[in-house]
Amino acid sequence: MALVNDHFLKLPNNYLFADIAKKVNAFRVTHPRADVISLGIGDVTQPLCPAVVEAMHRAVDEMGTREGFHGYGPEQGYDFLREAILKNDFVSRGIHLDLDEIFINDGAKSDTGNIQELIRWDNSIAVTDPIYPVYIDSNAMIGRAGLKGSDGRWSNVIYLPCTAENGFVPQLPDRRVDVIYLCYPNNPTGTVISRQELRKWVNYALRNDTLIFYDAAYEAYIADPDIPHSIYEIRGARKCAIEFHSYSKTAGFTGVRCGYTIVPKDLTAATLEGRRIPLRPLWDRRQSTKFNGTSYISQRAAEAIYTPEGRSQVAETIGYYMQNARRMLSTFRRLGYRVYGGENAPYIWLKTPGESGSWQFFEELLYGANVVCTPGVGFGPSGEGYVRFTAFGSHEQTDEALRRIEKWNG
Repeated sequence: MALVNDHFLKLPNNYLFADIAKKVNAFRVTHPRADVISLGIGDVTQPLCPAVVEAMHRAVDEMGTREGFHGYGPEQGYDFLREAILKNDFVSRGIHLDLDEIFINDGAKSDTGNIQELIRWDNSIAVTDPIYPVYIDSNAMIGRAGLKGSDGRWSNVIYLPCTAENGFVPQLPDRRVDVIYLCYPNNPTGTVISRQELRKWVNYALRNDTLIFYDAAYEAYIADPDIPHSIYEIRGARKCAIEFHSYSKTAGFTGVRCGYTIVPKDLTAATLEGRRIPLRPLWDRRQSTKFNGTSYISQRAAEAIYTPEGRSQVAETIGYYMQNARRMLSTFRRLGYRVYGGENAPYIWLKTPGESGSWQFFEELLYGANVVCTPGVGFGPSGEGYVRFTAFGSHEQTDEALRRIEKWNG
């Protein structure tokens, strides 16, 4: 008899966004004439930029010839893309990396979920709270997170609250932790971390032999020159951090699928006997076994982002979304809401009024204004009493949603 991995049974029945979709679909069935606008899920709406489209066309044409056809590519990614990443994302910021420390993936979600395979099941983990659900759920699937209590907390997870009361700056753990997940600019709160604060985390990790998983999926939205784009801008981070990047929100690749992960050669973890093992070769081995590489077409598309035309066009799209964010911030503040984020990230974190819970506000907004947001409690216990809005809609959708909210707000 085959036995199920019962750690999966400890997970909530649905992923957060599946729960939202079920509620929205139920509303549409009972209100078939309602025109629902979603400012909840973090998918993009603007088309791929011309430089990317042209590169994909060229790659498809190549694949249609005997000479230009590409079959299985290197699991680590093609050098042409890794060289573009190295030059534009790191060398330009004074960061030294080797080409074989860059691993191309099919989007950051895969690698942030799979990276925990490199460490033992009994490592302790800490997460900023609220947090992107994949970090905890992927650890729960292997049994590392423990059991989920009625308060929404997993028994073996150390939560580092990020709230308005502490300025959304998490406090360092008061004990030693094996692994820490950090995400900046943060999903869901839209807040950022200063260079000084990030240095504290790197120093903590170096002192305590702690591994940091650093998700930089939204770094392209950073406008403040004093905010670091990469943890490797902090001295010593090569010895304690793995970093994840995505083109999904940067260049609209949610349907194209491409990103990359940095695993430095200086990074090691210990065996029970105390022997230090480099993690880069282990990740290389894992990818070679379980991953066939990102498609050639997607990698050529990603390479085009780094051309002068591509950089300009991507910046224009990012500016488009951030214009939505500014409109949302302005409207919500005028209506008297307390809002955060939205200045260096495409997310608005809104405090629900009075004693309204996250799901209660979600339902009231859906039924009252036909607008969808994301309940903050879905991102962790400290998200209760908040909701997340995204700036990824079109200008027309965003303006109409804000008009409805203003009318509903009275």
